[in-house]
Amino acid sequence: MRVDWSGRLTLIAILVVTAAGFILWIGVLLFAWLLLRLAGFSTSFWAMTEALSTAVAAAAVLGAGVVAYRELTEVASSRHMEVADRLFEELNSPENIEARRWIFKNLPDDPEEGIRTITPEGQAAVKRVLNSLDRVAFLTQAGWIPEEMIMPWMSPMIVKAWAKLGPYVEYESRRRHEPDYYQQARELAGRCRAWRAKHVPDAKITWLDDAL
Repeated sequence: MRVDWSGRLTLIAILVVTAAGFILWIGVLLFAWLLLRLAGFSTSFWAMTEALSTAVAAAAVLGAGVVAYRELTEVASSRHMEVADRLFEELNSPENIEARRWIFKNLPDDPEEGIRTITPEGQAAVKRVLNSLDRVAFLTQAGWIPEEMIMPWMSPMIVKAWAKLGPYVEYESRRRHEPDYYQQARELAGRCRAWRAKHVPDAKITWLDDAL
């Protein structure tokens, strides 16, 4: 029967290092205690050992807390960047850009007229953009990502798209008797409008036939 010594050697190494560290720490404390005795201070070696060990343990816990906080901050930043990247890909995919362009140029302002006359191409464009906004709303739920990281570049697209699609969603919601029809997208549009009203109060929506 062959014995696997790798695990045992690791355990022995840990025990040796721990014992060596303990002996070194006691030696340092003993040296400090002797210096205090030579300087005329009368103190119990074990009382000093307990006090200093407690202080070192507290410092170690504090240091570990700082390290853990920094690691958590880095993890959160990495997650935020990942979400922002997914948002950018979602909103700026060629298909979604083309769908929004169709809506801006062709969708009538009156939803009743628009739904009556919309082409299959137009219906596909509307559904694509609405579903995209629903996905964006899911990725930007409260607390998932700081708004200052995404709103400056995301809100113009969403506010402009919602200026066209908002009346259609409200009309379709009443027609279907579904008050929660694209509710997440509605809330997202509201957040974007509120953010722009606060940070870009002079911004206006302008429709251009030859926009880039």
